Amino acid sequence: MNYTSKQSGDKAQRIIVPELAGRRRFILACFMMVMCGLIYRAVDLQVINNGYLQKRGEAVHLRDIKLPAYRGKITDSDGHALAISAPVSSVWVNPQELELGQHKKQFAKLLGLKTKALDKKLKTVASRRFVYLRRHMDPQVAAMIDQLQIPGVYLQKEYRRYYPDGEVAAHLVGFTNIDDEGQEGLELALNERLKGTPGVERVLRDGKRRMVKHVDDIRAPISGQDVRLTIDRRLQYLAYRELKAAVAQQKATSGSLVLLNPETGHVLAVANQPAFNPNDRSKIKASHVRNRAFVDVFEPGSTMKPFTVAAGMESGVFDQSTIIDTNPGFMRVGRSQVRDHRNYGEIDLATLLLKSSNVASAKIALGIAPERLWGLLNGLGFGRLVGSGFPGEARGKLTRYEQWRPIETATLSFGYGLSSSVLQLAHAYTAIANDGFLEPVSLVQEGQELEKTRVMSRWVAVSLRDMMKGVTSRSGTAPRATVHGYSVAGKTGTVKKAIAGGYAEDKYLGIFAGMAPADDPKLVMVVVIDEPKAGDYYGGLVAAPVFSRVMAGALRLMNVAPDNLENATVLAAFDGGAQ
Repeated sequence: MNYTSKQSGDKAQRIIVPELAGRRRFILACFMMVMCGLIYRAVDLQVINNGYLQKRGEAVHLRDIKLPAYRGKITDSDGHALAISAPVSSVWVNPQELELGQHKKQFAKLLGLKTKALDKKLKTVASRRFVYLRRHMDPQVAAMIDQLQIPGVYLQKEYRRYYPDGEVAAHLVGFTNIDDEGQEGLELALNERLKGTPGVERVLRDGKRRMVKHVDDIRAPISGQDVRLTIDRRLQYLAYRELKAAVAQQKATSGSLVLLNPETGHVLAVANQPAFNPNDRSKIKASHVRNRAFVDVFEPGSTMKPFTVAAGMESGVFDQSTIIDTNPGFMRVGRSQVRDHRNYGEIDLATLLLKSSNVASAKIALGIAPERLWGLLNGLGFGRLVGSGFPGEARGKLTRYEQWRPIETATLSFGYGLSSSVLQLAHAYTAIANDGFLEPVSLVQEGQELEKTRVMSRWVAVSLRDMMKGVTSRSGTAPRATVHGYSVAGKTGTVKKAIAGGYAEDKYLGIFAGMAPADDPKLVMVVVIDEPKAGDYYGGLVAAPVFSRVMAGALRLMNVAPDNLENATVLAAFDGGAQ
């Protein structure tokens, strides 16, 4: 500090004056250096090395978004679509950015909501940044929402599954959920093949999450594989129509039908009632979704008698000329009794099938080694998975022969004491139709080729078909199964339904299993009508007519030449009266 003095008279007064010039210059120099540094940094970032700020800015708004993959089509054997995917839009909002304003009422209407319901929903999700308001909207409605340009409202591209045939093929094809994942049927079984691989796209978004720039395609979406089924759409519709009419006519609880090609093992049609519409699942009942033909089991009753006869013939103990004494119409097996509807007396094997004799069938089963019968039934697929690949396919039940008591052997010979699905029963009948060979069942045409297996000799299969023709004659149990111009071989079944503690006296299954043309079968079909309540319940009365109508249409659609023209006129007259 420098000081100056000033004297006045005898007294001296000191005035202190600080020298600030040096400090000011120092502070100014520091300030200028800082400003120069800031200016240099700004120029460096904005002009010289502007890439840094650009990257940092983009990093804040760069997003990787998922690109949905197109789910593969499901088609029938001729390429007609049974399941396809259509592009749709889903509406989502960011509640923290949402400004409905004057568009609230219109926006709610387009969403299918009332204004109060929309307000309530938005209030519950106010703290979130992403909320779906409506999935899989009609593209036209979504476009109208987009035109409103409401802040905080966004559209997302997705795919929705559509089933052109609706409920006709629903039980087999199944359906997907809202995220396009298979939930039922072949949609579930073949999900990995159908769903494809989603892609990833990198985009630049502004502060309101709107996409302003496409940056890069990280991974393109890979569409799922198309799948061609063995199902024939024409036969599927025919089977569905006739089964639905029969279930309604008989006031039945349910019904099922399976149509197979015995030479290839291909499933040509599968129908169930009640059905459901996969395009509108708002009113679907769980019981309607179940593919009863594949997943439900039942005691097949008298439809097992051809296999009992086959086992007897394969053993060498019985042949077509063998006479079985059924007098007096019943027989005792241990403490139990096996009886027929009436006393058929002495009958051969053809009459056994024609009249459906329980006594004769039981005598065959008890007259051969039990392992013979078990071996044939096991070879035919009873008690084992058919291997169709359908989710939930039933295994059925066939106990080992070592556990059989005489009465169990007897009752099993006419279809009680074991369980089967409709698919299993139809598959077993293909062995009779295919000269003793059993072809693996397939639902997909491009599946792995499996070898067929011989389960009975050719002469036994041919003999069975010849004897089973009588079942559809006037004196048989199923004259209503006849097909004009074609020979038919088959067998009826009428089964009391099992309940807790035994069998119901007023609940039945009416069954018919058959093939045509009998001498060279091209088609095998099994029809089951569950709990008919219109008065009739015998398989020959409730199930056989369905077989006749579907088989007649199927043979014509497949251009199978008639083999029984000489009896066509007679059969037509007889059927007209029988109906």
